[in-house]
Amino acid sequence: MSKFKFPTAFTILFALIILVAIATWFVPAGKYDRVINPILDKEVPVPGTYHLVEANPQGPVEVFMAPIAGLYDPISYTANAIDVAVFVLVIGGFLMVVTRTGAIDAGIAKIMTGLKGRENLMIPILMAFFAAGGTIYGMAEESLAFYALIIPVMIRAGYDAMTGVAVILLGAGIGTLGSTINPFATVIASNAAGVPFTDGIGLRFLILIVGWLVCVAWVMRYAAKVKADHTSSLVSEMKEENEKHFLQGVSTDDIPDFTAKHGWIMAIFVVTFGLLIYGVAVLGWWMGEMAALFLAASILVGIVARQGEHEFVDNFLDGARDLLGVALIIGVARGIVVVMDAGSITDTILYWSEQAVSGLSKVAFINVMFWLELVLSFFVPSSSGLAVLSMPIMAPLAGFSNVGAEYVVTAFQSASGLLNLFNPTFAVVMGGLAIGRVPYDKWLRFAIPLVIILFVLISLALSLSV
Repeated sequence: MSKFKFPTAFTILFALIILVAIATWFVPAGKYDRVINPILDKEVPVPGTYHLVEANPQGPVEVFMAPIAGLYDPISYTANAIDVAVFVLVIGGFLMVVTRTGAIDAGIAKIMTGLKGRENLMIPILMAFFAAGGTIYGMAEESLAFYALIIPVMIRAGYDAMTGVAVILLGAGIGTLGSTINPFATVIASNAAGVPFTDGIGLRFLILIVGWLVCVAWVMRYAAKVKADHTSSLVSEMKEENEKHFLQGVSTDDIPDFTAKHGWIMAIFVVTFGLLIYGVAVLGWWMGEMAALFLAASILVGIVARQGEHEFVDNFLDGARDLLGVALIIGVARGIVVVMDAGSITDTILYWSEQAVSGLSKVAFINVMFWLELVLSFFVPSSSGLAVLSMPIMAPLAGFSNVGAEYVVTAFQSASGLLNLFNPTFAVVMGGLAIGRVPYDKWLRFAIPLVIILFVLISLALSLSV
């Protein structure tokens, strides 16, 4: 008998499109009056103006058109999520071009060489590196390439495979949880919520820093116990097997040197994201300009790395191909909203939600949002897919409780990032554990107490912020 496999995010989202289409036949159609918000320069619903309108139930044709309409309106040809999808493909190409130069691997190797005899410092340094990747561009699938490099070094330093997995999974995970400029979570969610992604960035920095400190302390405490007594390792019964697997034929001498060329490439990498922040915050850039920036940076890296024309194009296309699923899932997820809007039930759901949260204090409201996003994250582990799915519905409710929409965005990304530290439907978790040879039940024993601590800290941060 074949084992049950949890459906992919694509299947879940398409099933939701079907369910939403069915709902348009039964849920009353209604609308809010809307006015232009002068600050956002967008139409926003006016509380208390909900009224019923003529029903427009959606059928099979609309269901299959929904993913296409999620990218662009096939009638007016106006963009929906196509600009975000193109940006995702370009940044995927950029990241692969940089990765193929070996600059990132060499940078880590340089750090390790300088810490000889002080190996415990590798943990906070590496977790800072992965957290930076998480908060800047939502490092997820890209992190899988680092397990084969990090775990053997951790084992040689006297730790275990669990330590190596935790450094990468928790490092990148806490960065994504505390996303500041992550285009796949914060930017997409803010765009869907109708607020600049810089709004609420102070709170996200606080969650990022405190969360990173807690995660580093958690991993270093565990690593110290393992180094002092290997029987305290959660994977102690696999010690010999893991050492044979990870250390056979592996030598730290084989790790590449950090060359001047690598230094220039990493400088371009850092400057590019600096320009991204400046362009969006000061120059009013959006997806088109951001995509052009990363395209230009990709070419510059290719020139500095002396990649041939064919090699550069192959690398760029490989990176874009890796993120094609993310680009497409944005369209599928946006298709759910398209069907809801066409069936005139979006405002009805907002009305029901408005009634449900009416009378709640700001603190109760933001915590309910956080809990709802935690539940949704299990079914839609893709942060970009969940952002496009939930933010157009959740964000308008913030105004009904006098809570800024930026706090709803923060609640969303914190919930998505927290659940994806152990979410079995998240391929990065299961893939990382498989590469690291850490059983899922062992990871739960290690991570769940930490997740509870982070849950409490996030709830406090959200409650105090509103």
